[in-house]
Amino acid sequence: MLELIHHPLCPHSRFVRLVLYEYALPVRLIGERIWDRREEFLIMNPAGTVPVLLIEGQPPVPGASIIAELIDEKFGNAFSDRRLFPREPYPRVEVRRLMEWFNSKFFAEVSGPLTAERYKQYMPSDFGGGSPDYQVIRGARENVPDHLAYIASLLRKQDWLAGSGLTYADLAAAAHLSVVNNLDDLTWNEAEAAMAWFARVRSRPSFHSMLTEGWTGFVRN
Repeated sequence: MLELIHHPLCPHSRFVRLVLYEYALPVRLIGERIWDRREEFLIMNPAGTVPVLLIEGQPPVPGASIIAELIDEKFGNAFSDRRLFPREPYPRVEVRRLMEWFNSKFFAEVSGPLTAERYKQYMPSDFGGGSPDYQVIRGARENVPDHLAYIASLLRKQDWLAGSGLTYADLAAAAHLSVVNNLDDLTWNEAEAAMAWFARVRSRPSFHSMLTEGWTGFVRN
Protein backbone atom coordinates (compact mmCIF):
# COMPACT_ATOMS: atom_id res chain seq x y z
CA MET A 1 0.00 0.00 0.00
CA LEU A 2 1.14 3.52 -0.75
CA GLU A 3 1.37 6.11 2.02
CA LEU A 4 0.78 9.82 1.49
CA ILE A 5 1.94 12.41 3.97
CA HIS A 6 -0.47 15.30 3.53
CA HIS A 7 -2.52 18.08 5.04
CA PRO A 8 -6.30 18.03 4.36
CA LEU A 9 -6.45 21.68 3.32
CA CYS A 10 -3.27 21.69 1.25
CA PRO A 11 -4.37 21.96 -2.40
CA HIS A 12 -1.25 20.16 -3.62
CA SER A 13 -2.06 17.27 -1.28
CA ARG A 14 -5.63 17.23 -2.52
CA PHE A 15 -4.45 17.05 -6.12
CA VAL A 16 -2.36 13.94 -5.41
CA ARG A 17 -5.19 12.35 -3.45
CA LEU A 18 -7.54 12.88 -6.39
CA VAL A 19 -5.04 11.21 -8.72
CA LEU A 20 -4.70 8.22 -6.39
CA TYR A 21 -8.46 7.92 -5.92
CA GLU A 22 -9.17 8.18 -9.67
CA TYR A 23 -6.80 5.27 -10.21
CA ALA A 24 -8.30 3.41 -7.22
CA LEU A 25 -4.83 2.94 -5.74
CA PRO A 26 -4.88 1.89 -2.08
CA VAL A 27 -3.28 4.62 0.02
CA ARG A 28 -2.84 5.27 3.70
CA LEU A 29 -3.12 8.97 4.54
CA ILE A 30 -0.74 10.35 7.15
CA GLY A 31 -1.57 13.82 8.39
CA GLU A 32 1.35 16.17 8.90
CA ARG A 33 1.40 19.50 10.73
CA ILE A 34 4.30 20.99 8.82
CA TRP A 35 4.74 23.81 11.34
CA ASP A 36 5.85 21.23 13.92
CA ARG A 37 9.03 20.78 11.85
CA ARG A 38 9.38 17.16 12.95
CA GLU A 39 12.89 15.87 12.46
CA GLU A 40 11.65 12.58 10.98
CA PHE A 41 9.59 14.43 8.40
CA LEU A 42 12.36 16.87 7.50
CA ILE A 43 14.69 13.93 6.87
CA MET A 44 12.16 12.64 4.32
CA ASN A 45 11.65 16.07 2.76
CA PRO A 46 14.11 18.80 3.80
CA ALA A 47 11.86 21.40 2.15
CA GLY A 48 9.34 20.73 4.90
CA THR A 49 6.35 20.70 2.52
CA VAL A 50 3.56 18.28 1.72
CA PRO A 51 2.63 16.09 -0.04
CA VAL A 52 5.21 13.33 0.19
CA LEU A 53 4.52 9.87 -1.24
CA LEU A 54 6.03 6.83 0.45
CA ILE A 55 6.55 3.60 -1.48
CA GLU A 56 8.01 0.65 0.41
CA GLY A 57 11.66 0.16 -0.37
CA GLN A 58 11.98 3.44 -2.29
CA PRO A 59 13.11 6.95 -1.34
CA PRO A 60 10.35 9.42 -0.37
CA VAL A 61 8.82 11.25 -3.33
CA PRO A 62 8.11 14.93 -2.54
CA GLY A 63 6.01 17.43 -4.48
CA ALA A 64 2.66 17.18 -6.22
CA SER A 65 3.85 17.30 -9.84
CA ILE A 66 6.70 14.87 -9.23
CA ILE A 67 4.35 12.43 -7.52
CA ALA A 68 1.79 12.76 -10.32
CA GLU A 69 4.39 11.96 -12.99
CA LEU A 70 5.67 8.98 -11.02
CA ILE A 71 2.15 7.60 -10.61
CA ASP A 72 1.61 7.90 -14.34
CA GLU A 73 4.89 6.13 -15.09
CA LYS A 74 4.15 3.29 -12.68
CA PHE A 75 0.42 2.83 -13.15
CA GLY A 76 -0.81 4.86 -16.15
CA ASN A 77 -0.43 2.16 -18.79
CA ALA A 78 -2.93 -0.05 -16.98
CA PHE A 79 -5.74 2.48 -17.44
CA SER A 80 -5.85 2.79 -21.23
CA ASP A 81 -8.53 5.32 -22.18
CA ARG A 82 -8.91 6.41 -18.53
CA ARG A 83 -5.29 7.44 -18.28
CA LEU A 84 -4.97 10.87 -16.70
CA PHE A 85 -1.80 11.87 -18.54
CA PRO A 86 -1.79 11.71 -22.37
CA ARG A 87 0.57 9.32 -24.13
CA GLU A 88 1.66 11.73 -26.86
CA PRO A 89 4.33 14.40 -26.18
CA TYR A 90 2.47 17.58 -27.16
CA PRO A 91 -0.78 16.81 -25.35
CA ARG A 92 1.40 16.02 -22.34
CA VAL A 93 2.93 19.48 -22.64
CA GLU A 94 -0.51 21.07 -22.39
CA VAL A 95 -1.41 19.04 -19.32
CA ARG A 96 1.91 19.96 -17.71
CA ARG A 97 1.35 23.63 -18.57
CA LEU A 98 -2.03 23.67 -16.86
CA MET A 99 -0.76 21.69 -13.87
CA GLU A 100 1.93 24.35 -13.48
CA TRP A 101 -0.66 27.11 -13.89
CA PHE A 102 -2.73 25.90 -10.96
CA ASN A 103 -0.02 24.41 -8.74
CA SER A 104 2.16 27.52 -9.08
CA LYS A 105 0.34 30.59 -10.43
CA PHE A 106 -3.11 29.98 -8.95
CA PHE A 107 -1.51 28.88 -5.69
CA ALA A 108 0.63 32.02 -5.53
CA GLU A 109 -2.25 34.36 -6.38
CA VAL A 110 -5.28 32.73 -4.75
CA SER A 111 -5.29 29.43 -2.87
CA GLY A 112 -1.94 29.88 -1.11
CA PRO A 113 -2.57 33.37 0.34
CA LEU A 114 -6.18 32.57 1.30
CA THR A 115 -5.23 29.39 3.12
CA ALA A 116 -2.25 30.96 4.85
CA GLU A 117 -4.15 34.03 6.05
CA ARG A 118 -7.30 32.19 7.09
CA TYR A 119 -5.40 29.83 9.35
CA LYS A 120 -2.35 31.78 10.47
CA GLN A 121 -4.10 32.46 13.79
CA TYR A 122 -3.63 28.76 14.54
CA MET A 123 0.04 28.71 13.57
CA PRO A 124 2.93 29.24 16.00
CA SER A 125 4.51 32.68 15.79
CA ASP A 126 7.82 31.27 14.57
CA PHE A 127 5.96 29.75 11.61
CA GLY A 128 4.28 32.97 10.53
CA GLY A 129 1.34 32.77 12.89
CA GLY A 130 -0.64 35.79 13.99
CA SER A 131 -3.66 37.82 12.93
CA PRO A 132 -4.93 37.45 9.35
CA ASP A 133 -3.92 40.18 6.93
CA TYR A 134 -7.23 41.11 5.34
CA GLN A 135 -5.55 43.14 2.65
CA VAL A 136 -3.86 39.96 1.45
CA ILE A 137 -7.21 38.14 1.58
CA ARG A 138 -8.88 40.89 -0.46
CA GLY A 139 -6.10 40.78 -3.02
CA ALA A 140 -6.45 37.01 -3.41
CA ARG A 141 -10.23 37.32 -3.79
CA GLU A 142 -9.76 39.92 -6.49
CA ASN A 143 -7.65 37.46 -8.48
CA VAL A 144 -10.36 34.78 -8.54
CA PRO A 145 -12.55 36.13 -11.40
CA ASP A 146 -9.67 36.23 -13.88
CA HIS A 147 -8.79 32.62 -13.15
CA LEU A 148 -12.40 31.49 -13.46
CA ALA A 149 -12.69 33.35 -16.75
CA TYR A 150 -9.57 31.57 -17.97
CA ILE A 151 -11.04 28.18 -17.02
CA ALA A 152 -14.25 29.09 -18.86
CA SER A 153 -12.24 30.07 -21.94
CA LEU A 154 -10.57 26.65 -22.00
CA LEU A 155 -13.98 24.98 -21.96
CA ARG A 156 -15.46 26.80 -24.93
CA LYS A 157 -14.46 24.13 -27.44
CA GLN A 158 -13.81 21.09 -25.27
CA ASP A 159 -15.32 19.20 -22.35
CA TRP A 160 -12.27 19.24 -20.09
CA LEU A 161 -9.47 21.71 -19.49
CA ALA A 162 -6.83 19.99 -21.63
CA GLY A 163 -9.03 18.26 -24.21
CA SER A 164 -11.79 15.69 -24.55
CA GLY A 165 -11.02 13.68 -21.41
CA LEU A 166 -10.31 14.16 -17.73
CA THR A 167 -6.62 14.74 -17.02
CA TYR A 168 -4.25 15.84 -14.31
CA ALA A 169 -5.02 19.41 -15.39
CA ASP A 170 -8.64 19.11 -14.25
CA LEU A 171 -7.67 17.48 -10.97
CA ALA A 172 -5.06 20.12 -10.17
CA ALA A 173 -7.49 22.95 -10.90
CA ALA A 174 -10.32 21.33 -8.94
CA ALA A 175 -8.07 20.64 -5.96
CA HIS A 176 -7.14 24.30 -5.62
CA LEU A 177 -10.67 25.54 -6.26
CA SER A 178 -12.05 23.13 -3.66
CA VAL A 179 -9.89 24.69 -0.97
CA VAL A 180 -11.01 28.18 -1.95
CA ASN A 181 -14.62 27.00 -2.06
CA ASN A 182 -14.29 25.54 1.44
CA LEU A 183 -13.23 28.97 2.64
CA ASP A 184 -16.39 30.52 1.13
CA ASP A 185 -14.32 32.79 -1.09
CA LEU A 186 -15.38 31.34 -4.45
CA THR A 187 -17.91 33.37 -6.44
CA TRP A 188 -18.56 32.38 -10.04
CA ASN A 189 -20.00 35.63 -11.43
CA GLU A 190 -20.37 35.04 -15.20
CA ALA A 191 -18.13 31.95 -15.44
CA GLU A 192 -21.02 29.51 -15.87
CA ALA A 193 -18.95 27.04 -17.90
CA ALA A 194 -16.33 26.92 -15.16
CA MET A 195 -19.02 26.41 -12.53
CA ALA A 196 -20.60 23.53 -14.49
CA TRP A 197 -17.19 21.92 -15.04
CA PHE A 198 -16.35 22.19 -11.32
CA ALA A 199 -19.68 20.60 -10.42
CA ARG A 200 -18.87 17.66 -12.73
CA VAL A 201 -15.48 17.12 -11.13
CA ARG A 202 -16.87 17.44 -7.59
CA SER A 203 -19.51 14.80 -8.39
CA ARG A 204 -16.88 12.17 -9.13
CA PRO A 205 -16.40 9.45 -6.48
CA SER A 206 -12.75 10.48 -6.10
CA PHE A 207 -13.91 13.79 -4.63
CA HIS A 208 -16.43 12.53 -2.10
CA SER A 209 -14.13 12.27 0.89
CA MET A 210 -13.08 15.91 0.51
CA LEU A 211 -16.52 17.49 0.32
CA THR A 212 -17.03 17.69 4.07
CA GLU A 213 -13.44 17.38 5.16
CA GLY A 214 -12.30 19.64 7.94
CA TRP A 215 -8.99 20.01 9.62
CA THR A 216 -9.83 18.84 13.12
CA GLY A 217 -6.70 17.57 14.77
CA PHE A 218 -4.43 19.66 12.59
CA VAL A 219 -4.37 22.78 14.70
CA ARG A 220 -1.55 23.20 17.18
CA ASN A 221 -2.03 21.96 20.69
